[in-house]
Amino acid sequence: MKKLLIVLVILSGLTFAQSESRLEPAPAGQEIATTETATTSEEAASPATCLGGGGIMSFLPMIAIIGIFYFLMIRPQQKQSKMLRQMREALSLNDRVVTAGGIHGIITNIKADIITVKIADGVKIDVDRSSLQVEGAEGGSCAVK
Repeated sequence: MKKLLIVLVILSGLTFAQSESRLEPAPAGQEIATTETATTSEEAASPATCLGGGGIMSFLPMIAIIGIFYFLMIRPQQKQSKMLRQMREALSLNDRVVTAGGIHGIITNIKADIITVKIADGVKIDVDRSSLQVEGAEGGSCAVK
């Protein structure tokens, strides 16, 4: 997600740089085109006003897109990963869990990052802590049964 955000910032910078190149003044000796009602060069429309100004106003849409992107995608993902990390740290004996492969079982032993899960009578497997989810955790709820 951070890489995508960096790419968006770079693209907005390139867009800004291109808009600045369009705002260059007319070369010496050339006059700015005037409308029929304009009688002096002061009344003529300058290139900056024809193109919409530039400056901070060209960044506002990109800033709004980044803000929406953050609140709709990045922030909820951070909350979900934080809850999952807390759940994995709170695992204890006799908790019902599901492995990443979909195997249901009960925790019988915990050694640092290796957890022994009983999946049937007399059948125990060792799995990594990061591959476990609490059984019945629906909708992001990490309540241990």
